[in-house]
Amino acid sequence: MPEKAGRRLRRPALFICDIQEKFRPAIWEYEKVILTSKKLIKAASILEIPIYATTQNRARLGETCSELSIANAVEHADKTAFSMWIPSIARHFSSAAPSEIAIVGIESHICVTQTTLDLLANGHKVYIIADGVSSCNKEEVPIALARLRAAGATVTTSESFLYELMGDASIPEFRAIAGLVKETTKDTKEVMSTLLSKI
Repeated sequence: MPEKAGRRLRRPALFICDIQEKFRPAIWEYEKVILTSKKLIKAASILEIPIYATTQNRARLGETCSELSIANAVEHADKTAFSMWIPSIARHFSSAAPSEIAIVGIESHICVTQTTLDLLANGHKVYIIADGVSSCNKEEVPIALARLRAAGATVTTSESFLYELMGDASIPEFRAIAGLVKETTKDTKEVMSTLLSKI
């Protein structure tokens, strides 16, 4: 994974965890998770950040939801393990050159938690995007985030992560990212007031 000159984060990646059609009716504020995920996917395209996506038991639980455009994901793997840290994804990473991995998806206390713990155990830095994760029971979310913060993950927001990715307004992509942030301001406010109300 090549480093980009002038950026604050040297080897970033975006993990999209099990945002599947079948979960739509069950997950608390599912649509808000989608909004944040779409914003980060657009940002990943602008900044040329690799995307890794998974489905959980696709044959039974369906495809990644249609709103998410992940045709150029490095991997879009199906799994039965709860963690995304499966061989087809892990082979792209090296503990000798740790990556900074942002995670969005579901469920906070199961697949997001186990993925985070595995990434930390393999020497990577993990950013849990608090406005991009949820669970069936909303009460699970703050407990999962507190556990992951204690384990060494950084719990942050999508906007904070985007600006940390860049680190400097002089990079060529700054204007496009600032435009994306502005374009999604209304959605971001709605998402934050809902999903972060439980933290």
